Amino acid sequence: MKAMIFCAGLGTRFKPWTDNHPKALAVINGKSLLQRNIEYLQQYNITDVIVNVHHFPEQIIAMLDSNNGFGSNIFISDESDLVLETGGGLLKAKHLFAPGEDFLTINVDILTSLNLNAFLAFHRKQKAMVSLATSGRKSSRCFVFDENNRLTGWRNLQTGEEKIRVQSNEQHNRSFSGISLFNYSFFDKLQLEGKFSLVDAYLSLAAGNPIYGFDHSGDKWVDVGRLESVAVAEEMFE
Repeated sequence: MKAMIFCAGLGTRFKPWTDNHPKALAVINGKSLLQRNIEYLQQYNITDVIVNVHHFPEQIIAMLDSNNGFGSNIFISDESDLVLETGGGLLKAKHLFAPGEDFLTINVDILTSLNLNAFLAFHRKQKAMVSLATSGRKSSRCFVFDENNRLTGWRNLQTGEEKIRVQSNEQHNRSFSGISLFNYSFFDKLQLEGKFSLVDAYLSLAAGNPIYGFDHSGDKWVDVGRLESVAVAEEMFE
């Protein structure tokens, strides 16, 4: 199975580091976020890894080249001309995935102990087109699921904005963990183009396609999206 690590973001919440570096190369206890995620995937025998680049792409490519991909087969998806967000970035890399196969995506600033074998078993048991790793942590923005953990919508708990795509008797909020499993059929159903987020893609497909949430509450998880998160990550991951 292949995986894609999203590394193309500008990292505006991680300034001033990202004024001169890509966030993917931010160091946690001596290892960059990108190295940590490559090695995390290796624990589950995922060694074919796509990395998209935009912000200081030459730094990421040089680091991967000098370290021989940290033992994995690395494929670069170059977004130097225009950053496409997660959805557009994944669509641009479509040709690097194999039809009929499942694949995984993870944001480079996410560090977690989520068991990918359990996640994949859930994904296949549900016959899901997309499975979303979720938890019960507090977050201002969250996905909404029905009693069967099928995606029905999205909410911003701070502003009250909501986008409900499927009506259901029971609705519960879950925070997205930045990790998804896909069946290749996702590309066949997707109608968005250009620059767009995966959140928009999930909501556009939720009504007619099996998109499920996998609860991994209790696992270690941190979003190293801000500088103040570095200390939390270093305490959690050696």
